[in-house]
Amino acid sequence: MGSISPVGCPRILNTSLRQIIVISILAAAVSLLYFSVVIIRSKYGWLSRDKKFQRYLARVTDVEATDTNNPNVNYGIVVDCGSSGSRIFVYCWPRHNGNPHDLLDIRQMRDKNRKPVVMKIKPGISEFATSPEKVSDYISPLLNFAAEHVPRAKHKETPLYILCTAGMRVLPESQQKAILEDLLTDIPVHFDFLFSDSHAEVISGKQEGVYAWIGINFVLGRFEHIEEDDEAVVEVNLPGSESSEAIVRKRTAGILDMGGVSTQIAYEVPKTVSFASSQQEEVAKNLLAEFNLGCDVHQTEHVYRVYVATFLGFGGNAARQRYEDRLFASTVQKNRLLGKQTGLTPDAPFLDPCLPLDIKDEIQQNGQTLYLRGTGDFDLCRETLQPFMNKTNETQTSLNGVYQPPIHFQNSEFYGFSEFYYCTEDVLRMGGDYNAAKFTKAAKDYCATKWSILRERFDRGLYASHADLHRLKYQCFKSAWMFEVFHRGFSFPVTYKNLKTALQVYDKEVQWTLGAILYRTRFLPLRDIRQEVIRAGHGHWRGVSFVYNHYLFSGCFLVVLLSILLYLLRLRRIHRRAPRTGSLWIEEGLPSQKGPGPL
Repeated sequence: MGSISPVGCPRILNTSLRQIIVISILAAAVSLLYFSVVIIRSKYGWLSRDKKFQRYLARVTDVEATDTNNPNVNYGIVVDCGSSGSRIFVYCWPRHNGNPHDLLDIRQMRDKNRKPVVMKIKPGISEFATSPEKVSDYISPLLNFAAEHVPRAKHKETPLYILCTAGMRVLPESQQKAILEDLLTDIPVHFDFLFSDSHAEVISGKQEGVYAWIGINFVLGRFEHIEEDDEAVVEVNLPGSESSEAIVRKRTAGILDMGGVSTQIAYEVPKTVSFASSQQEEVAKNLLAEFNLGCDVHQTEHVYRVYVATFLGFGGNAARQRYEDRLFASTVQKNRLLGKQTGLTPDAPFLDPCLPLDIKDEIQQNGQTLYLRGTGDFDLCRETLQPFMNKTNETQTSLNGVYQPPIHFQNSEFYGFSEFYYCTEDVLRMGGDYNAAKFTKAAKDYCATKWSILRERFDRGLYASHADLHRLKYQCFKSAWMFEVFHRGFSFPVTYKNLKTALQVYDKEVQWTLGAILYRTRFLPLRDIRQEVIRAGHGHWRGVSFVYNHYLFSGCFLVVLLSILLYLLRLRRIHRRAPRTGSLWIEEGLPSQKGPGPL
């Protein structure tokens, strides 16, 4: 029987073929690993990029009707009890995403017709100062309205806040307490909303300003994390941790709001401030608000220090009244001293630089009449109004000598509301990005235009639809007043480019109530996070198992491939030894071992 050649079997494993097999096995292993990574990234890695799209989608769908059948939607109610009336706002938000570093995504609830769920009643709640027992009946229509829109099953977990502002602030504390007591006693009897003692209160002007600042910056997305390199950022020394390193986060926007009676300013103070005197430091304590918007008080990334100041008498209408009062008093005094009759007859009117050219007006006080005729001199009007700023020589002060922390004009942004917008848009039609030089030129031209021409333009509908004759009449004065308050009162340079005058933000009217509910519900995410941890524990383990099993499978596959490769290589070495043994037998003169011979 012929012997089998010991090199016959492994010939297929020549060097080049063996290299091809090894490379093929390695390529297969690498391909499997790549495939596993792709699957894992497709399941987990895209979530971070998807977050931005989800936020964008939330803005787009903000105008959609609220899905009241979704059990994961939560609700909150805020009643704004103002001086002239009370308004109720219903807000909603999806379940918190579970990240303790993110805020709730609160939006205004919309009904089936996609309209915001808002209702207003008159008069103001302060009208019931002498009959507080009627307050609950007065506010019931608002709460019934909200109850119809919030799903019944959600009532018990829906917080209700009744926050009173200017009208209630002027009442004696005893009357305030009686009104709030009636609300706290009667509302829980008729409604199931989450309503505790701290949910009904009279808020200060400072609180109202902070809430407005929060609401606007929330809508602008300034509390979100930095995602792009070109986003404006600011270095912040967190309150209480001045010794630690500054953090970098999105730059927030300041707000300027000039109403009919008062003017308000609010902005973040990112750096620690120093004071010129101990008195100034004491004043500053009442103007600086420090608060944490985050759900965890131990996390400081959402700690903000905001300056808020309100100036009564500095609103557009109140300023005009102050101006006329002083005008009347000074004119009467001059007439008495100089023996003149200026302004006492239509034929000898007082020449008012703050009224449009050739317009006629009258001021009446104590049965006397002062006749005015406009000269439309914008620069002279500004000069006349400067003493009304009540500025002092002390450093870091604004209107009325009130303390104002320094503003980093090169890295800041402000939004101007109410009169800031009306002054720039209603007549001058230049609302939006504010430019002092262009605004001054437009205001000068308007003031110097004859009243008859302005009336003709008004009749032709060349001004904003809501601009009336009162606006036309006092546009010159209010333009000069706004300019002086902004540049002289608040010390903004005339070269400042980052003021936007606006009626709405992202086409939405932003109320301070949005900031109020965002601040007052800031701890609710903790509840959602705890529930999510318990509920999603198993799901999280499944997710971890998914990643673990893919790596385990890949590892096992590689082990098997390497085992096969090692076995083949070992087999090759065995066959290599076989011919070397045979040759030794021949060299020593021993017969080659073949099959057994015949006996």
